[in-house]
Amino acid sequence: MNGGWEFYPYAFYATEHGTMSARPQPDYVQVPGNWGKSLNPAGHSPIGYGSYRLLIHIHADKKQLLGIRVPAIPTASELYINGHLLAHSGIPGKDADSFTARKVPYHANFLPDGDTLEVVIQVANYYDYYKGGLTSPVLFGSQQAIEENVWFSRSMQMLVCAVLFIHALYACLLLFIIGRTPGLLSFFMLIVSAMISILIDNERLLIVWLPINYDWVIRLFHLSYLGIIYFLFKHAALLMAERSTTNRYRWFNYICLLYVSLILFLPSQPLFKMGYFNIPLFLFTMVAVPTLALRSAQKGNRDAIFLLIGGITISINALWGIVNSFNFSGIDYYPFDFIFAVIAVAGYWFKHHSNSITSLKLLTGKLQTADKRKDEFLAHTSHELRNPLHGMLNIAQAVLDDETDRQQSRHKESLQLLISVGRRMSFQLNDLLDISRLKDNAIHIQPAPVYLQTVVPGVIDMLGFMSEGKPIRIVNEIPEAFPPVQADENRLIQILFNLLHNAVKFTMQGHVELRATVQNGYARIAISDTGIGIDHAMIQNIFLPYEQADSSVTSLGGGIGLGLSVCKQLVELQGGTIYAESVPDRGSTFIFTMPLAMMADKTAGDHSSAEAAAAMETNSIELPEASEPTSPIIDKIRILAVDDDPINLRVLTHALASEPYMISTATSGNEAIELLDTARWDMMIIDVMMPGMSGYDLTQRVRQRYSLAELPVLLLTARSQPEDIQSGFLAGANDYIIKPTNTMELKSRIRALTDLTRAVRDRMSMEAAWLQAQIKPHFFFNTLNSIVALSDIDMQRMRNLADAFSLYLQASFDFKNSDKLVTLSSELELVKAYLSIERERFEDRVQVQWDVQASWETLIPPLSIQPLVENAVRHGILRKVQGGTILIRLIDREDSIEVNIQDDGVGMDEETTRRILAYGSAKGVGLINTDQRLKQLYGQGLMIESRLNEGTIVSFRVLK
Repeated sequence: MNGGWEFYPYAFYATEHGTMSARPQPDYVQVPGNWGKSLNPAGHSPIGYGSYRLLIHIHADKKQLLGIRVPAIPTASELYINGHLLAHSGIPGKDADSFTARKVPYHANFLPDGDTLEVVIQVANYYDYYKGGLTSPVLFGSQQAIEENVWFSRSMQMLVCAVLFIHALYACLLLFIIGRTPGLLSFFMLIVSAMISILIDNERLLIVWLPINYDWVIRLFHLSYLGIIYFLFKHAALLMAERSTTNRYRWFNYICLLYVSLILFLPSQPLFKMGYFNIPLFLFTMVAVPTLALRSAQKGNRDAIFLLIGGITISINALWGIVNSFNFSGIDYYPFDFIFAVIAVAGYWFKHHSNSITSLKLLTGKLQTADKRKDEFLAHTSHELRNPLHGMLNIAQAVLDDETDRQQSRHKESLQLLISVGRRMSFQLNDLLDISRLKDNAIHIQPAPVYLQTVVPGVIDMLGFMSEGKPIRIVNEIPEAFPPVQADENRLIQILFNLLHNAVKFTMQGHVELRATVQNGYARIAISDTGIGIDHAMIQNIFLPYEQADSSVTSLGGGIGLGLSVCKQLVELQGGTIYAESVPDRGSTFIFTMPLAMMADKTAGDHSSAEAAAAMETNSIELPEASEPTSPIIDKIRILAVDDDPINLRVLTHALASEPYMISTATSGNEAIELLDTARWDMMIIDVMMPGMSGYDLTQRVRQRYSLAELPVLLLTARSQPEDIQSGFLAGANDYIIKPTNTMELKSRIRALTDLTRAVRDRMSMEAAWLQAQIKPHFFFNTLNSIVALSDIDMQRMRNLADAFSLYLQASFDFKNSDKLVTLSSELELVKAYLSIERERFEDRVQVQWDVQASWETLIPPLSIQPLVENAVRHGILRKVQGGTILIRLIDREDSIEVNIQDDGVGMDEETTRRILAYGSAKGVGLINTDQRLKQLYGQGLMIESRLNEGTIVSFRVLK
């Protein structure tokens, strides 16, 4: 190859297919190099167009297929050999409008037709403001040499991309399997950014494969390198840095976000002029990543060495890319540093996974050891509790059997309750102990013929007493002649008890039914209920240990979730199977099978049949309904206890039997709400964990009607966490006791709350008497003035008014007004005295009608009728010029006395009627006091009906 490259600035060289007829004077330039000095000597701008020409002399007798490789030229070029266009990248033009940018390397093969080759490369650049022209070497040689060069360069890039793709693939799999692990997503995005940066540089394979315009090529270039910078730093920071360190570098996120916005929305020309804005970010990452890795290694993270190596090699690769872009080296693309960096980072993940597996193995060993210790603890605890429990049962049974004590019915009932509670506790302890034994295969089954007819009634009797208070029927539908089963009798009782107890516990009303049929040599026993049912998702797990369908505050019954698991294993040990069928809100059916026994002894069979016949006499047991409140007695303290477990209610009732309390019970929140309106209650004792409506919800409902002082609430809770106690107080509870309760503490807390209720009620009674004693000055002086005026007009009327005023003063200052109840006659004497005064003062403007059907000895709260009558006179009929009529009606109902005070006065609008008891003015203090006292005594206050200009009816009800 002789001579050098000739450069023709601002002109395309004339060729057979060229556009010029004259050849400009050539300028010899260095290739490779930036053509800015030659193209624009004044400003050195690379923007413009020109042609490169090179003459090559070859030996004509050694003709062979030749090749030429043209690098990626900014930003469009065409290759001519001896005037023939062989290849091009983009379309060069004399101005930007006739120019199409595309910057990819290309090569061409040709067969020379002489001993001189004229190589012309026409170039145009209107994008790149930093360099233009032939900035990289043009390769010329044999076809084979050129093809090998192209193949090697592209293969290296494809190899790196393949390695990166494999790592990206397993990163995706890890994200899909284990979710968003810190650093894993940033690692994936780092690989994606690196792949794009490789495919868009050097051989520019992404541009060759996809029709991407030059504008988006520039944006992808900036985005890919920014992605490498950002996600490399983010990956290292998430894996090695503390939270404080991550917050310290928050500014880095904002800068990268700003850079992304510029890349996406800035026009291409200004964006290209920004040049290598990311170089400072690259330099920061090169320093920050090794620094974070070193700090992490110093703190004991040995795996940080992998990230340190990866960060250093990525930094070297990035530096090399920057150096190579400025043409400081002519070395071709090499991939080894980046491959090594990705392998180092992947090594960190593999080492991290290996450490996780090792830690998991150690933790599994610890859990197994802890599980074994737990089983030992349960076994020891069961044995330690069983001895005193059996002693308690034996002593209680001995006292119950003693004929002298049998005369004391209350003691007998208490001992029966003690035995039932102990028997229930014994079954729970059996379940705890059996779980440990079943794991060790230490349960020994002793099968023998057992008649279900003799076993089932005893289990039903136990559950009948334990389920007292629920409207449930347990129906035994097992046929009288049902054949015996081959089973361990004690274990069969345990199975039946657990299944029946489970059915009763989750059934609020309805029935529990037992049926038995024979199928293929097995007894099929089905226990069905009309309870809450089990959803399809939970029914698959109910036979697992410690599994419960609902463990929330509103769950039914509580328990430790072992009964069904023990049942399943005991049934299977005896050769049977067990499964469940259920429909939510419609009930459940548990079915288990037992092998039938052979009838070996006719006599034994007859004897068993006789026992079965006797047992069948009680095959349907009607459990008692929930207790109803008795008639209210004002002097006794009434307590409403709410618990979904009837046993707990019975224990509470017996614990407070020696106290002067009247205790009524409810087994649900809704039942308690209904009972609130039936009587006056002094306090409530509410269990927190109840089905449907928890104790918290019920307390909130109570507080909507009664204040803390009007109706105290004591919560019973098995939860002792501070947040549970706080929830109780926020719901409106006055106090709480943590289960199991101490009887002395329970009595003390109840006494404190009931004393509060009595004090509030006494205060309200005294307030009513005080209000009545506070004779308003204008009423006092007006009455005296009327007496003085009548002394000159009508002496008889004066005497009548004076007598009425004297009676009114005596009744107002009577100490009976501070009593809780007075006779109806005493209250009406005060009312008559007041009305006599008003009739003497206002004559025909005050008309009174009486309709008293109740007994004069009926007890009513003092000062309950007189304030209503006074209110009707002063604010009702006297507001009208012509006055009006007051009707005082007392109606004797079956269980109550209904009091109605009706007037035809000015009345009130709906808004005033609605607010008078809640926001009464000074005029309404008497009404508010009367309303609150009635609520305290009877659970219901005043009822007011009124229409403007038509009158008012105020009524209340007094329970007998």
